[in-house]
Amino acid sequence: MTSLWLDGAASIPTDRFLPEARFDTVVIGAGLTGLATALMLARSGMRVGVLEARYVGAVTTGNTTGKVSLLQGTTLSQVHRNATDRVLSAYVDANAAGKGWLLDYADGRGIPYDVRDAFTYATTPEGLERLDAEFGAARLAGLAVTQENDTGLPFPVEGALRLPDQAQLNPMDVLRALAADLRTLGGAIIEGQRVTGVSASDPAVITCTSGRVLAESVVLATGTPILDRGLYFAKTEAHRSYAAAFTVPGDVPHGMYLNAEASTRSLRTATGPDGRELLLAGGNGHIAGRATSPAAHLAELTAWAEQAFPGAQRTHWWAAQDYRSANQIPFVGWLPRGRGRLYLATGYNKWGMTNAVAAALSLTANISETEEPEWARVMHHRVTHPAAIATGAAFNAGVGKAIATGWAAAEFEGPAIGEDASPPPEGTGIVGHGHDRAPVAVSTVDGTTCALSAVCTHLGGVVRWNDAELSWDCPLHGSRFAADGSVLEGPATKDLPRVPVTDHDGSPRGG
Repeated sequence: MTSLWLDGAASIPTDRFLPEARFDTVVIGAGLTGLATALMLARSGMRVGVLEARYVGAVTTGNTTGKVSLLQGTTLSQVHRNATDRVLSAYVDANAAGKGWLLDYADGRGIPYDVRDAFTYATTPEGLERLDAEFGAARLAGLAVTQENDTGLPFPVEGALRLPDQAQLNPMDVLRALAADLRTLGGAIIEGQRVTGVSASDPAVITCTSGRVLAESVVLATGTPILDRGLYFAKTEAHRSYAAAFTVPGDVPHGMYLNAEASTRSLRTATGPDGRELLLAGGNGHIAGRATSPAAHLAELTAWAEQAFPGAQRTHWWAAQDYRSANQIPFVGWLPRGRGRLYLATGYNKWGMTNAVAAALSLTANISETEEPEWARVMHHRVTHPAAIATGAAFNAGVGKAIATGWAAAEFEGPAIGEDASPPPEGTGIVGHGHDRAPVAVSTVDGTTCALSAVCTHLGGVVRWNDAELSWDCPLHGSRFAADGSVLEGPATKDLPRVPVTDHDGSPRGG
């Protein structure tokens, strides 16, 4: 499983780790938020270091659909349901600023992108009702959306909204240029450095895989914050969604499309590694770690694309994780109890290509102590409305249920691991319990069987097997681990520990 953008992508030059190095700002995470923030700060004269646990673009940015749009499905009506007219307008202004900066940067660096009309379409009466609400919210926010019946799609629709002059691009082209420009300005990008701790001392001390570095300020650009200050893991909900690229006989529609129904279907075109035009289909998301079979979600998306576009053949598939807040507005700014040194950005709700750059503009103003945009000031002073309170309560109710069911299933329903049990078949994983009744996760991938503690190292949820990506995913707050237990993403910073597998008499069988 490799995204279209990462498949065959040229390597991005980076730097070596220097213990006790000191920076004006350290950015944790080398996705679009992190590298855009780092470059903006470097342009203001700061010495910036970027620490990345895996590699540039490894997580959300390298696995996005790459749409740069102010028409975002039904996002605007959801924002309006949870916030004031002023906040809605600020959200649109923020995304417009992010879109403008990103496309100006692409023009200046010769990064290719396609200008496209964006459509939100409905295929059911329920979707049409959502479309009406989105039209009202978009017009209220000043967007020149129009109501359409002709979308160019090969299947019937009940109606659609159109916003012209939006864009689509390859996000790795952007990261490659940002990284090169940052290093030209004296910044450093260091891969393979998972941050495990950050102090708010003077200077801040950042502890990572190879040692420590120091900084006057720290930006957490990690999807969801890896520090628990402010409890943002409980204020957002992690969603995993899928995308696939297809060759399609004949012509394909050249807009950017997203439906209004709850089961999302996203479409756009892209150029494949061999120069062929491909169709990208995305959606079918779910709360991270709570799907019975992620592979079934991918299969359903694939089957839909093959039915809607006869003759379509899949060339790539991938998945990405995004976080949404209760009121749909991103969290950007100071981290509580961070003494004005620690900053975060999270909650883009699958619209990171514009929200990430908007966050970078806001963070850069905060850290460089320059005047922040009016839209940022409005969004910083968020007021919790009753609808958002109810959504937040649902977030945490779901977490509570996942805790209880996960532990009960491991102890009472799962198998006794090690009691003459055979290893799981290739590509599968099971959760059971050891002789001490503690949850144990066992999987076999590429011929190697690993037995791990099934207890997430963040807040103790029992992980579940992801049969699409062959990973262990936590249903509480979206931490994910590879089959060998190493952290992939989420608020967790420690690997799942390996555990010995014992027979019923307690003798070891290896692990």
